[in-house]
Amino acid sequence: MTVAELERPDTAKTKLGIVDCDIHPAMTERNELSRFMPMRWREHVRDFGLRSGGSLVGMLQYPRLNHGGMRQDAYPPEGGPPASSLAFLQEQLLDELNVEFGLLQALNPGPSLQNLELSAAVCAAINDWQVDKWLAPEPRLKGGISIAQEDAEAAVREIEERLKDKRFAQLQFVPRSLEPAGRKRYWPIFEIAEAHDLPIAVHPAATGWHANTGAGWASFYVEEHYAFSHSVQTVLISMIFEGVFDRFPKLKLVLVEGGFAWLPSLMWRMDREWERMRGEVPHVKRRPSEYIRRNVWITTQPIEEPPNVRHMNNLLNWIGADRLMFSTDYPHWDFDHPDRAFRVGLSEEAKRGIMRDNALDVYGLG
Repeated sequence: MTVAELERPDTAKTKLGIVDCDIHPAMTERNELSRFMPMRWREHVRDFGLRSGGSLVGMLQYPRLNHGGMRQDAYPPEGGPPASSLAFLQEQLLDELNVEFGLLQALNPGPSLQNLELSAAVCAAINDWQVDKWLAPEPRLKGGISIAQEDAEAAVREIEERLKDKRFAQLQFVPRSLEPAGRKRYWPIFEIAEAHDLPIAVHPAATGWHANTGAGWASFYVEEHYAFSHSVQTVLISMIFEGVFDRFPKLKLVLVEGGFAWLPSLMWRMDREWERMRGEVPHVKRRPSEYIRRNVWITTQPIEEPPNVRHMNNLLNWIGADRLMFSTDYPHWDFDHPDRAFRVGLSEEAKRGIMRDNALDVYGLG
């Protein structure tokens, strides 16, 4: 692959149709979700509130720069938070960047609520809200099934219900789960996902059952922002060594918004340790890197670009361009524009794969 630093004007418009694997929809009003909830839980939220906050209900543990960590230009002209207006999202993102399909990552506190019945109710409401506000009027958008993942039976019921609707293209799984993600308590979720070729998207969030570092809560947003990387790493490590990909060899795992520059060194280390200590995990039949190259994909944003842009070529070669899927993280402040996301020259095959074809294949959108 020939590598060159590319100069592109800020006004450049994407010519290649793309698939954006990380779009964060928002509610116009905080109580927008209530009409999708049964009266029992509507009254519960009114009287008691939700234990944990999230971007969809207007609360975050860390103040995120000005404008709540959103692009200043992403506020809809008619008012409301960024990504709360379908019309403006269509204009600013889908139309302007020629997005063929966009995967919604509806961050919400539902999966992390300790009241598991409330957790299931909030997740179901989030799914109904996605259909009503986004998926029904805009066929380019695809939803992610939100589940009460700590109650596997309830999660499976919700998945079964949403499988009837092909506008949902993935299953959302929140890291910092109650137990390590590879534990057997979550296997019924993985089983139904594999059976229906439903990719599992792991997206870090401000919510979770545990602190965002192994030693407790970080002090600053800059720390939390980086903690997204080790959140998805722990999910990947657990699922490999607990034997998830041996038990479910066709399962698709997508790691979203956790970066990817760390992946080569993690593969090297896991392979080396597996060779030395494979007797401890006899159920893991392959090198960890083999599962990653078979079962795992990773989205591009945020790109940890090395100072020497030529080193990015090494990263892409080590990981494999077929493992990467483009994402913008719209409407967040660290949004990646597809025309400026990679400062190295990609072959047409690699570019088309990362920007479009890999996601079409993984999500069955082609």
